[in-house]
Amino acid sequence: MSTETEETGTEERGDLVLIASVEHRKANREARVNDERTGTKRNAYNDRRELIPMLDVGDTAPAFELQNQHGETVRRSDFDGQRLVLYFYPRANTDGCTTEAREFEDALEAFEERDTAVVGISDDPVSDLETFADDHDLTFDLLSDENGEVATLYESYGEKRMFGNTFDGVFRNTYVVGPDGRIEAVYEGVSPDGHAEAVLDDLQEFAAP
Repeated sequence: MSTETEETGTEERGDLVLIASVEHRKANREARVNDERTGTKRNAYNDRRELIPMLDVGDTAPAFELQNQHGETVRRSDFDGQRLVLYFYPRANTDGCTTEAREFEDALEAFEERDTAVVGISDDPVSDLETFADDHDLTFDLLSDENGEVATLYESYGEKRMFGNTFDGVFRNTYVVGPDGRIEAVYEGVSPDGHAEAVLDDLQEFAAP
């Protein structure tokens, strides 16, 4: 399995997963029940990629209220009535996160043609997000979730392992939220390179311009 080195360390790249099947969700729930019985702890950065619990397609996307790179308050409800790509990333101004953000920026017009907003969330402070946006000409909202509360609601925050050490951080996951506020697609443990294009391609199925 390939790896990617960022300022925070080496992050395992997971395969892009569009979770939309009853069978997949059933298997995930069964794994969680088994883990509860055995005391097993799962996370996204074990030596071997393991399934971690995610919100289901069809679930209502959790509400949030966070500040963007300009210090403005942004709420999930601000996007009611339009589609929202909500992507979680580990750290601003690291190689992988910069690649992912730039690709979303480059595709922003195509997303907007499908009445779809793009929002990134990390546990960086607002000041770091301002620098990140300025350095790379990012015009969409980058939200600061310093304590990881929102990422936790979206099953995108938890224990990571790096060089034998463990720490809490944000997992690289993405959700597509429909105009009705319900989750339409989930991408787990994504690779930054090409992810924006993959999401845009999938939107063609249910968000034609």
